[in-house]
Amino acid sequence: MPARIASSDRKILLIGGGLLALMLTASAILAPPAEVNSPIPSTYSGQSGGAEAAYLLLSQLHYPVRRWESSPTELGANPANALLILAEPSQLPSKGERRALEDFVKRGGHVLFTGANIRTFFPQAHVSNNPPDPAWETFHPSIPSRLARGAQRVTLQPEAYWGAFDSSQLPLYGDVDTAAVVIWKLGEGEILWWAGSTPLTNAGITRDDNLPFLLNAMRNWPAEKPYEIYWDEYFHGQRGSLWSYVAETSFVWGLLQIGVIAFALLFTYSRRSGPIYTPAEVSRLSPLEYVETLGGLYERAGATSSAVAISHQRFRSLLTRQLGLPSTTPDPELGKAAEQRLGWKEAGIADLLQRAAEASREAKLPRSEGLDLVQKLERNAAKLAVRPSIRKEKR
Repeated sequence: MPARIASSDRKILLIGGGLLALMLTASAILAPPAEVNSPIPSTYSGQSGGAEAAYLLLSQLHYPVRRWESSPTELGANPANALLILAEPSQLPSKGERRALEDFVKRGGHVLFTGANIRTFFPQAHVSNNPPDPAWETFHPSIPSRLARGAQRVTLQPEAYWGAFDSSQLPLYGDVDTAAVVIWKLGEGEILWWAGSTPLTNAGITRDDNLPFLLNAMRNWPAEKPYEIYWDEYFHGQRGSLWSYVAETSFVWGLLQIGVIAFALLFTYSRRSGPIYTPAEVSRLSPLEYVETLGGLYERAGATSSAVAISHQRFRSLLTRQLGLPSTTPDPELGKAAEQRLGWKEAGIADLLQRAAEASREAKLPRSEGLDLVQKLERNAAKLAVRPSIRKEKR
């Protein structure tokens, strides 16, 4: 015969199954949706707006390029031959990170920044507040420069144009009012700004002369060698820490499920291995059940007079002990003694005792009359039961 599952174990299984179903539902609802044509030019993205092709090309051409997933505060102490690419960063820098970037450039570092939010990283930049047409646009060099070698036609999807210029800033592509490429001297280093990331994206790297333009920007022409290239992914949300890696996986949900299973195991073990207590059962011989059983017997036997006789004898016994009289004292004398010595003149004790004695001898006593006599006898008996304690309190 198959063993049956106890109700307590069945309850635990149902609760565990409900929690598991709840976690699976939450995982399906809260799971981050897959990015569809993300515009972020990340080196991890193979979509049209990503920059994976440019990064892999630089690696295959043996450019010293690496992804940078740390804070700019950790950039090297010798930035003279270093190039940091900030391609449309999507996250804002802290005050310390902004100060570290400025210090990096002033000490001789180079920054390639693309996009309209350059002022959040370099507050001295001046970008026009008038948004340009988002269509792809071809730009030509405004002056001869190292970037223009083999790059006479550069296609960009501008997000903004440069605004006011000062003596340290020079437009390289586009007119003064629609400058799309600007070189900015800052301390011992420089910032190269593009109005858009099109030349380094997967979809735009093959447009016109965008590839030579990109490679020109990656080369340190005075030293005649490529820069040490740090392609930033830190401000795209890729943080180089164990927790940031774990946060992108389902490890957290796995830990939560393991915790629930461990709790269920501990709970069931504690229930089975702890001290065993026998639940208290209500006795079948409780006073109320005894009274109900006895009343049912009297009712079925029609022995109303017997109930009156029992109450009558009990009341007589209490009275004789209270008054110190013999147990054979007749009811009239016992009643008069109670009325005189106990002060029960208005209670009609003598009459009650006489009526109860007569009723106890009747064969068919009406229930209502028997109930009335029993109640009166018991009430008076209760007065006698509490009388000794009252006398002690008065003393």
